[in-house]
Amino acid sequence: MTAPVGMVGLGNMGGRMARRVVDAGTPVVGYDPEPGRAEAAGADPAPSPADVARRCAVVLLSLPDSTVVEPVVRGSDGVLAGAAPGSTVVDLSTADPSSTVALAREAAERGVTFLDAGISGGAAAAEKGTLTITAGGDAAAVDAIRPVLAPFAATVHHLGPVGTGHTAKLLNNFLNAMTLAATAEVMVAGARAGLDLRTLLAAINGGSGQSFASSNRFPRIVEGDYLEGGLSSRLMTKDVTLYTELLGRLGVPSLNASGPLASFGLAAHLGYGDVISNRVVDALGDLAGGVRIQQTDPDQEG
Repeated sequence: MTAPVGMVGLGNMGGRMARRVVDAGTPVVGYDPEPGRAEAAGADPAPSPADVARRCAVVLLSLPDSTVVEPVVRGSDGVLAGAAPGSTVVDLSTADPSSTVALAREAAERGVTFLDAGISGGAAAAEKGTLTITAGGDAAAVDAIRPVLAPFAATVHHLGPVGTGHTAKLLNNFLNAMTLAATAEVMVAGARAGLDLRTLLAAINGGSGQSFASSNRFPRIVEGDYLEGGLSSRLMTKDVTLYTELLGRLGVPSLNASGPLASFGLAAHLGYGDVISNRVVDALGDLAGGVRIQQTDPDQEG
């Protein structure tokens, strides 16, 4: 029988990744404080992170940030309390790299390998198994867990020592936030200017303004599909804040973070904080007098 894989955190992303692993033929032992999430993902529910670690040699974490990761790993009923020497913990969260390095050091003292593996691509990519991962840690250990990640990740980039995977994830997430907020602003302006937004997107995507937001998100949003289930505006604000803290430690000026912080902060203030960050376009539309960018198909108009 195939050895089970542990998953702690079975929300929007963790649940989808767990389901991919189960569907690939590997049993999953899962823990989430929300009742029913483990069963919904096809996992065998465990009463605690420690119990997951006792039953699995590889434990994956999918949690909001380091303030949640730290007690889940360190707590009296946490992963390290149950992990046996020789086991591996893989943190798929978006976390503070300095916290990641500290946790890896504590894990090593117990004979446990701790790897950071930031994921990118969103809920749709998780469902399709096409996520991109930026991994940090011992190269041999990263290679050893590639088969575990394969059901939900198409690409695993090894960046270097522990912490580099989460560093790369924060850099990527900043660009994600920046282009999403900027494209949302442009689309609201285009709507107010009376432009056909489908045509505007075609022009942007054929020119120098093209981005993941313009090519993958907004063609769906103008049709009324916000791609619900992905990263919320509140979590996007958290990620950009972590990015600015990282740049401060690196001694690199962060001159462009104020835009997405303002945009997603506005979204949270107007009640969109806990829904998908794509709704930032509605928050900006609210501020512009109630603009919505959904396009009506002339052929369907009565």
